[in-house]
Amino acid sequence: MTPFGIKRRRLLLGASVAAGGLLTGCDFSLRDGVFNACLAELPAELREHPLITAAWNGLDAVKVWDTHCHVFGNGDSGSGLWFNPRMEQFWHPRSYVQREFYLNASCVDDSPGKVDTSFVERLLAQCRGMAPGFHALLFAFDWARDEAGAPLAERSTFYVPDDFVAGLAFSHPAHLAWAASIHPYDPRALDRLDAAAARGARAIKWLPSAQNIDPADARCERFYAKLVALRMPIITHAGDERAVHGFGEHLGNPLRLRRPLDAGVRVVVAHCASLGCGHIDDEHSEKLGNFDLFAQLMDNADYRPNLFGDISAITQSNRMSVVAMLLERHDWHERLLNGSDYPLPGVVPLISLQALVKSQLLDPAAVEPLRRLRDINVLLYDFVLKRSLDKEGQGFAKQVFETAPFFSRPT
Repeated sequence: MTPFGIKRRRLLLGASVAAGGLLTGCDFSLRDGVFNACLAELPAELREHPLITAAWNGLDAVKVWDTHCHVFGNGDSGSGLWFNPRMEQFWHPRSYVQREFYLNASCVDDSPGKVDTSFVERLLAQCRGMAPGFHALLFAFDWARDEAGAPLAERSTFYVPDDFVAGLAFSHPAHLAWAASIHPYDPRALDRLDAAAARGARAIKWLPSAQNIDPADARCERFYAKLVALRMPIITHAGDERAVHGFGEHLGNPLRLRRPLDAGVRVVVAHCASLGCGHIDDEHSEKLGNFDLFAQLMDNADYRPNLFGDISAITQSNRMSVVAMLLERHDWHERLLNGSDYPLPGVVPLISLQALVKSQLLDPAAVEPLRRLRDINVLLYDFVLKRSLDKEGQGFAKQVFETAPFFSRPT
């Protein structure tokens, strides 16, 4: 990144901090700073720090997959990556500031022609900094679509083609796997599902409120039947969505996932639905926290075989209230999957390490090495932080991190 670009970004980010909660929809903490320093090398004394070595103890690194990684770019490499032009426009301050934080979190060089490639290079460097065998599961991200399945670019925040992430996984099989994103209203959805499965996609990624997908819609039945036949899970956001513009938070109600669950689809509820509230039945019924609705589903014996949650983003300040219960519910751990929500852990103000200490979920001695780690390797930072969480001697079980078997495909 050019010196001018660095100065411009820091000026913009610094100016936005006071309004951070308004502009990003997240609760910000400035105790740990604002900027990711984007350092390149992990010093030997940090690589060998007891906190980091302890995080890998007892795990088979070949089974450790980060199951929630986003890809971001502007298509300047011919990749087909796209983000809404409003994210580059000062007069759309929320979108503009979000883009600046994402670029800083992923240490992107925003010089002309370098955005896409620098994002991928940084991500691969971080994968190589993990224990041998580690993989990141990269998400494609389909357009928002109308009721007939036509793309709605003006209402989409970003677009990541299946072809791009499939190509990355094919080119870097030692480090990357991929999940397709296929809107069920697309008239080509079933054919796209077959094609994605043939190319090795491990899952389907949805963000219903951002893509205009109603998981409870009967129109999805054929899509669900195809997923069951292919033994391919959905990783779908549930709960409120604060990072991208949407079509209504009702689409994130966890109870809307009963239709795919009843159809036999394996459903992974991203972030364990840890934000917002949803109606118990219809719009006139009582509301409960979305996490409570998720808990009801998790405790329903009928859904035990095919309902899962991912713990991505739960350490963010606006979600961390669920951490203690997730640690305590050891009976859920075999159905929880670790993911980072990359690059968001690299947005420094999103996670307050001191707040986790104050909540007696993190040892105070872990704060300084974690701060240093975040500036060098966001994937490793998120992994070590999650492995270090503890509630009265109870951490997450190792199967929460050994996620690769969940994504094994029939031969």
